[in-house]
Amino acid sequence: MQHPAELSPLGKSSAYVATYSPEQLFPIPRAPKWAELGLTAESLPYGGVDIWNCYELSWLLPSGKPVVAIGEFSIPADSPNIIESKSFKLYLNSLNQSVFESRQALVDVMTRDLSAAAGKPVGVRLRTLDEVAEEGIAALDGLCIDDLDVTIEDYDSPRPELLRSDSLRQVEERVYSHLLKSNCPVTGQPDWGTVVIEYRGAALDHGSLLAYLVSFRQHADFHEQCVERIFLDLQRVLTPDRLSVHARYVRRGGLDINPYRSTHDVFPDNGRQVRQ
Repeated sequence: MQHPAELSPLGKSSAYVATYSPEQLFPIPRAPKWAELGLTAESLPYGGVDIWNCYELSWLLPSGKPVVAIGEFSIPADSPNIIESKSFKLYLNSLNQSVFESRQALVDVMTRDLSAAAGKPVGVRLRTLDEVAEEGIAALDGLCIDDLDVTIEDYDSPRPELLRSDSLRQVEERVYSHLLKSNCPVTGQPDWGTVVIEYRGAALDHGSLLAYLVSFRQHADFHEQCVERIFLDLQRVLTPDRLSVHARYVRRGGLDINPYRSTHDVFPDNGRQVRQ
């Protein structure tokens, strides 16, 4: 079955347009992937957001002088569409030789264009390099499970049956792993990420969680769908009072994508990780 992204610029030679071109944006409906997981737009068991950070953003002032900035874009997890990443980059490149009267004028244009593509309001924030540099690299709170001594044999597809929990022991904890990897479903390129899991419920066996996360290693799917699958699998095993899954992916082409799914309406911290 053809993936919707195969109709996009992804994996194809593309002309890079240097003047404002909103038609570069290529929306991909979320509904087919939701359906694979047994979900509809009306039955999503989570809220959340996809935070995109852009490190290759520039435009021209009315004087002709270039400006550079770092962009942060917040796409609601229940928006009808995701935006294909290469088309996003082509759109951003189209700003390079385009004149905007002010920073706010550019924010307004991008908010309009990205919201139209996603099908719901998208948050846009532009920051200076000094502002981002001042924040530095964020340290993760919680327990890293990567040093556990586990035997792993499954790499080709997610294996939720590996997950184990102890319903007699209720805990509230935050654990994370840097070993998440999957592949782009169109190009086959590897996607590397850190995943953070915070929950309150039946105690999760950490070794089984690590083996489960590594089972994504050869799995082909987009960042957003990987995080949604992890959320749903953990929810079934833990029946938690609360659950959040947040992945911080390594950037590609000047963009990093950071999906966040949660039972609670909390906007995640966008602290930059060491590989980002």
